[in-house]
Amino acid sequence: MNLASLLETWGDSNVLAMAGALVGFIFGLAAQRTRFCARAAVIECCEGQAGDRFSVWWLAFGACLVGVQALVLAGWLKPSDSRYIASLGSISGAVLGGLFFGAGMILTRGCASRLLILSANGNLRALLSGLVFAVTVQASIAGWLAPARQAMTAWWPVNGGPSRDLLQLSGIGPSGGMVLALLALATGFYFFFKTHQRRWGLALGAVIAGLSIALGWGLTQAIALQSFEAVQIQSLSFSSGSAEMLMRALSTSTSPSAGFDAGLLPATFLGSLLGALVGGDFKLEGFKTENKLGHYLIGAVLMGFGAVLAGGCTVGAGMTGGSLFSLTAWLTLIAIWLGAGMAWRINRRMGWPI
Repeated sequence: MNLASLLETWGDSNVLAMAGALVGFIFGLAAQRTRFCARAAVIECCEGQAGDRFSVWWLAFGACLVGVQALVLAGWLKPSDSRYIASLGSISGAVLGGLFFGAGMILTRGCASRLLILSANGNLRALLSGLVFAVTVQASIAGWLAPARQAMTAWWPVNGGPSRDLLQLSGIGPSGGMVLALLALATGFYFFFKTHQRRWGLALGAVIAGLSIALGWGLTQAIALQSFEAVQIQSLSFSSGSAEMLMRALSTSTSPSAGFDAGLLPATFLGSLLGALVGGDFKLEGFKTENKLGHYLIGAVLMGFGAVLAGGCTVGAGMTGGSLFSLTAWLTLIAIWLGAGMAWRINRRMGWPI
């Protein structure tokens, strides 16, 4: 059965949900087994060592860039149709949102995707933080925090189109993007095998985690081309999807229609759960004496507000949007690392657990 037949039989929304489920399961399993974590990568850099976690994250990022740029060069993906390029953006939102998100992920001990991965491994602290994150995302989209988010976004807007496309702004085009992507992947392998000698299985897992983002772009683009309805091309993102799943759990009558995100988050959870069970990592964990509940809650609020303000999280904006060389996505990724670095330094000075 080809894609057109699937769309006719099951409908656009269900096929998109199945695509999200496939991508999410692959990412969840790979991320769990490789300990993929942007927060841990930042901390290693702050401590002056590009160690295990940084090398896994950078290798996944390099694979993501190469996979997505290969789709672009092959004509199977049109970055200009994505929200990261086509729609109105905000420089101020990207920078401030990234700083808030980076600081928050230090306090919660994980970014949005990592909290979901850890929740599936039995970490109740991550589960609580993830719920607060989802509530804050919804409040920032259409609730009490929306006016503050809209005001900050309006400080420095940027038009959609070429103004948000780094490859067009720099003049290097798609071929230049592939060169940069290959360079990132090559340095990723260098850092990886410098710290993980002969661990090919771990390298494969990191590459699969990165390529899952390319898979998401490719599948949604293919569905958009075959569908008679307007279909948004997208890939991994855990901020808006978290709010959507929260609203779906609270009220099925008012929840948005099914789509890519409807399959993404549950399947990511299941993929991580399978990885934890296979690897013997599943363990129920609650708060301990040295854990600070206030840090987790404040961090989750900062991440939720920052993710909506910036247009995504470390995966949603930093990798999914960054793989298209979106200006605001790259600004968000840089700001997340800076915000996390500053929060880490403050935590160290205050003597708080990191």
